[in-house]
Amino acid sequence: MAMAISVPLYTVDDLDGFPRDGNRYELLDGVLLVTPAPSMSHQLVASRLQLRLSNAVMLPGMANVVGPGAVVLLPKTQLEPDILVFPAGIRASAHWREVHEHWLAVEILSPSSRVYDREFKRDAYLALGVRQVWLVDLPDRSVEVCRGAGDSETVRDVVRWRVPGIDTLVSIGLEEIFAGL
Repeated sequence: MAMAISVPLYTVDDLDGFPRDGNRYELLDGVLLVTPAPSMSHQLVASRLQLRLSNAVMLPGMANVVGPGAVVLLPKTQLEPDILVFPAGIRASAHWREVHEHWLAVEILSPSSRVYDREFKRDAYLALGVRQVWLVDLPDRSVEVCRGAGDSETVRDVVRWRVPGIDTLVSIGLEEIFAGL
C-alpha cells in the first residue's frame, strides 16, 4: 500500500516567521517555494533591466519599478518577481497586498528556479492579473515575453514593452543587458 505524502500548506501571514537568511520564500496556493540567493550574473542582469525600466517609466512618473517586488493574493499566494512594474500613485508605505494592478513581472531564470519560474510562476502571474511576464534566460541570452496563456515569443535582440494605458513604448537592447556574461 502506498503512503500519501503530506505537504504542509502556508499562508502569506506565515511568511513573516521564516528566517531572513538570503533565501527567497514564496507561496503558490499555499505551497512553499524556496530558492537560494541569486548569482552575481543573475543580479547584474536584473539590475541592468531595472535601471532601463526605471529610466523609461519611473523617472517620468508613469510607474513604479522595484526589484524584487511581490504579487499577493490572500491568503495563500505571494510571489516575488526579480523586477515588478506597477502604476505610479501607490503610496510608498503601502503593503504589497494593497497593490492590485501589476503591469510587468520579470524573472531571471536560475538553475535552482528555472522549472518553477517557467512552469508554475509564469502562469500564476498571468492568472493573478499581471499583464506581461518576461522570463530572462541567461545561457540562451533571450527573453520569453508572455502576454497570456499560449501568447508568448522569444526575443534575442530588442525586447519591447508598451506601457499599459500610456502611449509609451519601452525598447531595451539585449546585447547590452547580457554584455560580459
